[in-house]
Amino acid sequence: MDDLFSAEREARRSAAEPLAARMRPRTLDEVVGQRHLLEPGAAFGTMVRAGRPLSMILWGPPGTGKTTLARLVASESEAAFEALSATSAGVKDVREVLDRATRRLEQEERRTVLFLDEIHRFTKSQQDALLPGVENGTVILVGATTENPFFEVNSPLISRSTLFRLEPLSAPEVAGLIETAISDPERGGPAPGAIDPDARDLLAARSGGDARLALNALEVASAIAVGRGAVTVDVDAVTEALQHRVVRYDKGGDRHYDVISAFIKSLRGSDPDAAVFWLETMLTAGEDPEFIARRMVVLASEDIGLADSRALLVAVAAVDALAFVGLPEAGYALYQAALYLALAPKSNSVARTISAAKEAVEAHAGAEVPPHLRSTGYRGAAQLGHGAGYRYPHDHPDGIVAQQYLPDPAAGTVLYRPSQTGAEAAAGERLAEIDRRMGRKPRE
Repeated sequence: MDDLFSAEREARRSAAEPLAARMRPRTLDEVVGQRHLLEPGAAFGTMVRAGRPLSMILWGPPGTGKTTLARLVASESEAAFEALSATSAGVKDVREVLDRATRRLEQEERRTVLFLDEIHRFTKSQQDALLPGVENGTVILVGATTENPFFEVNSPLISRSTLFRLEPLSAPEVAGLIETAISDPERGGPAPGAIDPDARDLLAARSGGDARLALNALEVASAIAVGRGAVTVDVDAVTEALQHRVVRYDKGGDRHYDVISAFIKSLRGSDPDAAVFWLETMLTAGEDPEFIARRMVVLASEDIGLADSRALLVAVAAVDALAFVGLPEAGYALYQAALYLALAPKSNSVARTISAAKEAVEAHAGAEVPPHLRSTGYRGAAQLGHGAGYRYPHDHPDGIVAQQYLPDPAAGTVLYRPSQTGAEAAAGERLAEIDRRMGRKPRE
C-alpha cells in the first residue's frame, strides 16, 4: 500500500514539474546534442558508461545539459547524487556533504557524485573545504559553469578536474526535441498535442541552442494556443511566448569577450551587417556603451589608420556623442560609427609601425640625439655645438631638405611602410617623393 501511495505521490509531483524537467533525459542515449561527448570512443561517454567517472568541469551555455549529464554520471556509476550551488552553499554545507559521502563509502562502498552548480562562484574557503575530498576520492566532483573556467575557476580545482566543453544544440536538434516533447504521452506533452512546422522551426531557430528555453517557451505557447481554442501551436503563439526572451550575455565573462571580439573582427573584415548584429547584441544585453566606443576608437587607428584618417574622428565623435546625450539616442552615433568603420578602407600600417618602432628603440637603446637636432633654447648650447648644421625645412622648396633625423646607430632604418589602400596610397606616393628628395632608398 505504501508503494502504491508513493507512486501516486511521485506521479502528482512529476505532473507538476515544468516541461523541461519532465523531459530531462533518463539515459545517455536520450541526450539530445553533445555528440562530440557521447559518440563511440569519446572520452566522456566512455568514462561514464564504464561507471568509472573522474572529477570534471562541464562548461557550456545555458540549456545544453550540464545538470542532466551530472545526474547521468551518478546513475550510470550507481553513485549517490548530491547537489550544491556555489552561490548559496557555505563551508558547513560542503563539510556535511563530505561527511555523508565518507559514511556512504565506508558503510555501503558507494561513491558520491557532488554536482556543484555555478562553480565559477566558488570561494576560496569553500574550495579549501572541498579539495581534500576531491583529492582523496571521497566525492566525484562535477562542476557546471557558463563562464570560461580559465577566467573564473580557481586553478587548484581545474588542475584536479577534466574539462568538457558543451555546445549549443543545433536548430534541427531543438526541433526534434520539440516534436518529442509535444507528442510524448508518458511525460505529459502539453496540450493541444501538435505544433505547426513553421512554429516549430521558428522556436528552434529562436531558442539559441538552449533546450530549456525551447521547452519553457513551448509550454507557454501551448497554454496560449489552448486559451485561444486552437488545435495546434501556431507561429503567433510561439512569437508571443518568445517576446520576453533575454539575450544570452554576461558582461563579466566569456560571452562578453567573445561578442566584442566578433564585433571588432566584423569591423576589421568590412562586414557592416555582422558588425551591427554584434553591436545590437551588446546594447540589448546592457553592455557598457563606453566600452564599445573605446574599442571602436582603438580600431580606427589600429585597422584603418591613414587609409581613412576621418575614421578616428568619427569614432571619437561617437564617444563624445555618448557622453553628451547618452543612450538610447547615442545609439545612432554608435551605429553610424560602426557602419563607417566597417566600410572604411583598411590598413594596419600604424600597428606595424608601432611594432617596428619598439624593436628599433630596443635595439638602439641609449642612442644619442645627433648634435644638429639638439635643443638650442638655453644659454651655452651653441658653445656645446648643439644645433650646428641644422637646416630649417621652411627655407627649402616644399619644406623638404635632406638631413639625418634618426640617431647614428639607426640611420637608414625604415619603420613605416604605407599600404596601398584608400587615402594612404596617396600618402605613400608623397612619401616616395620625400624619400627621393632626401636621398633615401625606396621602401620595400
